Amino acid sequence: MSDLEKMFNMLRRMPIFAGLSDSALTLILDHSQTIKVRAGDHFFLEGEPAKSFFVIKSGVVIVEKDWRGTPIKLRRLGIGDCIGEMAIIDLMGRSASVRAETDCRALEIPRTTLAKLYQQDLEQYTIIMMNMGREVSRRLRSASERLFAIEQTTPK
Repeated sequence: MSDLEKMFNMLRRMPIFAGLSDSALTLILDHSQTIKVRAGDHFFLEGEPAKSFFVIKSGVVIVEKDWRGTPIKLRRLGIGDCIGEMAIIDLMGRSASVRAETDCRALEIPRTTLAKLYQQDLEQYTIIMMNMGREVSRRLRSASERLFAIEQTTPK
């Protein structure tokens, strides 16, 4: 199986790409590139403008926010997870930094690729944007549950 076929199959299994046609996935893969990020280096920093989002192909990343000059770990993500999609949706700066905990390889999907999909197939664009919204919503629910649990154990 070629690398392209492996990547195609990996995307097919991911919720963010669920329901996309072969032609939409092909467009995405044709206009994306694989990048390497060494352990300790950042994919992006909190506050930076978003030009792309990423699908982790190998390795583990740490999502962290700055708190008074100290990075606070929010979660770990690995193979098959997406990072950076929130800033693609809301067109704001990155909400957190993402640092490679181990050497990583990732598919970088530029915002311009989504614009091409929008121009060529509005239905497929709508599907991926809805899927991205669902992923952000799942993460928000998880964060809300964790915050609720912390609030219940914190003395008042």
